[in-house]
Amino acid sequence: MNRTTLSLIAGTAALAAVTGFATLSTPDATGTDTAKAAAELPVERTSLMCPAPSISDLAETSYTSFTPVTKGTGGQGKAELRSATEQSADGDSGDKGKKKTEKPVLTPKEPGTPVTGDTSGGDTPAILGTAEGKFAPGWALQETTEVAAGIGRGLQGVNCTAPDTEFWFPGASTAADRTDYVHLTNPDDSAAVVDIELYGKDGAIDSSVGEGITVQPHSSEPVLLSTLTDEKQENLTVHVNVRSGRVGAAVQALDDRLGGDWLAASTDPTPSLVLPGVPKDATAVRLVAFTPGDSDADLKVRLASPSGVITPAGNETLHVKAGMTTAVDLGDITRGEAGSLILTPTDQSVPVVAALRVVRGKGADQETAFIPATAPVGTRATAADNSAKGTTLSLVAPTRAAKVKVTASAGSDGGTAVSKTFTIKAGTTENVDAPVPSGLKGTYALTVEPLSGGPVYAARTLAATEDGVPGFTIQTLPDDRGTVAVPEADQDLGVLQK
Repeated sequence: MNRTTLSLIAGTAALAAVTGFATLSTPDATGTDTAKAAAELPVERTSLMCPAPSISDLAETSYTSFTPVTKGTGGQGKAELRSATEQSADGDSGDKGKKKTEKPVLTPKEPGTPVTGDTSGGDTPAILGTAEGKFAPGWALQETTEVAAGIGRGLQGVNCTAPDTEFWFPGASTAADRTDYVHLTNPDDSAAVVDIELYGKDGAIDSSVGEGITVQPHSSEPVLLSTLTDEKQENLTVHVNVRSGRVGAAVQALDDRLGGDWLAASTDPTPSLVLPGVPKDATAVRLVAFTPGDSDADLKVRLASPSGVITPAGNETLHVKAGMTTAVDLGDITRGEAGSLILTPTDQSVPVVAALRVVRGKGADQETAFIPATAPVGTRATAADNSAKGTTLSLVAPTRAAKVKVTASAGSDGGTAVSKTFTIKAGTTENVDAPVPSGLKGTYALTVEPLSGGPVYAARTLAATEDGVPGFTIQTLPDDRGTVAVPEADQDLGVLQK
């Protein structure tokens, strides 16, 4: 084996550790595959992006950064947060008329301890974050905004996301009482080119305005959905497709009457979906689904409650026409108990994306949050920015019973980490009595680690009541991608080097 081959193997392993991709098979001269089983190693570098939080001058935003302790990391590393620049009307990225944040909103602490930072006002920019070494594996960054009054008032929260090339957002809207933005953030040194496609109840909506949107390097651009079409549609699916480069994307959904929140992307299209963590006091739940393929989807609709799986009367199945957004109102489906929605195909397996719009409160005191379909926790998942009284952790085991370890980190200003273990019965959802750090001061992180059994899905609800209005936000907890599989060669490559 020559040096070129060795360099290729080393380069592939290094790329895997940085990006999370690891596929390497090295045949010998006879064509026999000599790769061993992959080793799980901590990622060495990761990126997260937080969208610009609010246009309201009454907005108060906090950022919380947390990296769980991961075995196998060295003692070195760093994490940095810096401001993105918004694009001007002519597409340039620059400083004209824009406020710059010269000082980072926060400086991450050692793994195992969260750190928070605050900003105020409606001109806070998007944030670009990178973490390396010991700070990278499982890095979580939460953006939480309180808006005291006006459109979108209430509590808005979003997990800052990694860059990607495709996103699906069922549950957006161009209705008269909604103001929805797609926030696109480019972390890289070259421009990204993005198409935004809209799908309503009758299929694709013609809009040349959404084609070929350029997002300049290290910049962020909010795109108002109502500028892409004249059609007023209550329920839309937004498809963000990146032609070149990569971006972070999230939808900010603001309602004139029902407050607002962030709509995170649904998990990739798949035949079966889990939407965890519907609040037990939800007064209205709407399911929005879309299938991007050429075939219709027929889905069983079930609710995983604390006592088992329930089929909601009148909504036993859902028919989703190909290329068309379908919505159904499920009312107060949880009826005072914790719940998670499970969607499975009745017959033919057709990939689907979906999300829930959840309303709490009544009359003028109502607030909205969204739950997208999500991937399972996998190895580990983390929710940052928790409070002792306002946090609810929901766990669901849709197919088999599962044993789960939940760890509350040290507090941002003091306190000692605490862990608890829970057993979730098959087909049930539990709002578990999550641990709180002893001697807690400040905020803390919750880390979820399945120990045995079937797949586990999780969501965290953060609530804060302001003047009687039940402000809340919900974040799902997919795997944190803190480790990556890197194959080991079957032979000592150093001996074979020529």
